Amino acid sequence: MVTECPIKAAEFDKTHKAPRGGRNHAGAKELAGGYTKEKRCFEITCISFVGTQTCIVLYLLIKNFQPVNIPQMIVGIFLGIITADFLSGLVHWACDSYGSVKMPVFGKAFIRPFREHHVDPLAITRHDFVETNGDNCLCAIFPLLLVIIAVPLQTQDQISFWFPVYLYLIALAFFVTFTNQIHKWSHTYSGLPWIVEKLQDWRIILPKRHHRYHHVAPHEVYFCITTGWCDHPLELMRFWTMVEWTIYKLTGFRAREDDLKWTNKK
Repeated sequence: MVTECPIKAAEFDKTHKAPRGGRNHAGAKELAGGYTKEKRCFEITCISFVGTQTCIVLYLLIKNFQPVNIPQMIVGIFLGIITADFLSGLVHWACDSYGSVKMPVFGKAFIRPFREHHVDPLAITRHDFVETNGDNCLCAIFPLLLVIIAVPLQTQDQISFWFPVYLYLIALAFFVTFTNQIHKWSHTYSGLPWIVEKLQDWRIILPKRHHRYHHVAPHEVYFCITTGWCDHPLELMRFWTMVEWTIYKLTGFRAREDDLKWTNKK
C-alpha cells in the first residue's frame, strides 16, 4: 500500500514551516478553556461503557472461536482497519472544514478540539488518556453493540459463518477507539515506547512524517489519522476537493472558513 504524499520529501522539508500558533496563541488559550467538567464526565462515561463492552466481546470471541475460515477472518480484520482509517478521515475532514464552536452543544463538545489542534498542534500531547480518547469511544460503542446482540442469538454454525464479520466489527471498533491515541503519538517526538515507533515505521499506525503533510496550512489534505493508508488514494481521486465543491455549489458554504478565523485570531 502506498501512503507517501505526491509532494517530494526534499521539497516538503524546504517549504514546511511549523504552523503559526502554539499554546500562547490567543485562539489556543480560548479553545483550551472550553474543555468543561461536563465534557470530561461524558468522556469518562464513554470510556467506561466501551471498556465493559470490550470485556463482553472478548469473552464471546474466545468462547466461540473456531479455526475455520482463517483467510476470511484476516480479510475481515484488514477491512475493519481500512474502514476505521477512512472514517477517521471523514470525521476529521468534516469537523475541520465545517461547523463552528458556537454551535449549540455540538460545537463546544466536538468542533472545539479540532480548532484547538490547528492553532496548537502539540496540545494533544498534553492531553491525558480521557481527553484524548473519550470522544472516539462514543463511536466504538455501536459496532461492539452489534456483536454483543447478534452472537447470543445465533447457533454455533451461524456464529462460525459470520465470525469474519464480527472480527471486522471488532477491528473497526478497536482502531476507532484508539485513533486519537495514534494521532497523539504522531505528534509525540520523544518518549514513545519502542513498539509504537516500530508500528509507525512499519506504517501499521499513522507515521509522524506522513501526518505532517496535513499540518501545512490550509490543512486541506491527508485527513485520515488511524493508519493513513487511505490518504494517498483519496488525494489521487481529489475526493475531498470534489465533495467540498459539491457542498459549495449546493449550499454556498466554503470549507474551513471557521478554522481560518481561529488560526488568525489575535
